[in-house]
Amino acid sequence: MAIFSKTCEYAIRAVFFIAYKTSEGGRVSLKDVAAGIDTAELYLAKILQALSRAGIISSFKGPNGGFFIDVDALNKPISEIVETFDGNDLFVGCALGLKHCSEINPCPLHEEFAVIRNKISDLLKTTTIGNFNQELLTGLLSLKRNNI
Repeated sequence: MAIFSKTCEYAIRAVFFIAYKTSEGGRVSLKDVAAGIDTAELYLAKILQALSRAGIISSFKGPNGGFFIDVDALNKPISEIVETFDGNDLFVGCALGLKHCSEINPCPLHEEFAVIRNKISDLLKTTTIGNFNQELLTGLLSLKRNNI
């Protein structure tokens, strides 16, 4: 079970992959990112375009082009990626999807879900894109679903 949409999952994995591959400079191609995170290039192209528009990744066109992440973007929280693709419902939404759920008018899951939602929100807002680079560089983490 995932808490993010498939598009958001791929966006997060793509950002981590690009950060990992460009940690010492350079750029990475769409083809390499797609292979690195096991997804289709056409689908990923749209995701990378949205990430670029949001200022999370950068790109250059042409024969020496590709995607990269600058130092400032490494300091952005993961929550910016989530909000770009899934909005802010994860951070403020109701567990049952009710529009008027609040402290005054709570749904049956409100109290328990608020605790979980706040922990997830804190994690995503305080963890930066760059936080995982060392673990990726040393091979302690993986970005592929079926990594053996």
